[in-house]
Amino acid sequence: MTVVRDDADALVAWLAPGTPVLRPVLTDGRDLRTAPLAEWFAAGSRHALKRDVWHGAGILKVAPTGVPWSVWLFWQPDGTFRNWYVNLEDVHVRDDSSILTQDHVLDVVVHPDRTVRWKDEDELAAAVQWGRFSVEDAARFEQDARDVERVVARWDPPFCDDWQSFRPDPSWPLPALPAGIRADF
Repeated sequence: MTVVRDDADALVAWLAPGTPVLRPVLTDGRDLRTAPLAEWFAAGSRHALKRDVWHGAGILKVAPTGVPWSVWLFWQPDGTFRNWYVNLEDVHVRDDSSILTQDHVLDVVVHPDRTVRWKDEDELAAAVQWGRFSVEDAARFEQDARDVERVVARWDPPFCDDWQSFRPDPSWPLPALPAGIRADF
């Protein structure tokens, strides 16, 4: 990803079409989305990493400091803004070369008209059923989703920051994966 802004308020990064990425897959190389939810979350189930490139329109990721979520902005192929996608996750932790977080499965979609809907409640239920998260974890994630709804209702940052008008500098090169990154596929 290309860093757009990095300050005390947030880290903002651009994922351009064609950017090399590592994508989680099942250990046999199958895409997670093609497998039953039990295979995603069952105790002892493992995932692998596959080298890929980002397909589709680019994404702007805004990771506000100190909150358990990031906001991903999506556009249509013609450049029209589509929606904000709030990915519930651990508060980001930085080391010298990366940003660490863990996905909480439940997500919140915010449409341009400011309507809000939760996404992937079925996946969160499966993650609890199969032992990936506890009932208490799920309750905390649902509270985080309600907190996001309040941020949207107040139209607080990053929603009020006009990131939907962002356009990447066309001269930016595609970033490479860091040296030493290992992938299974």
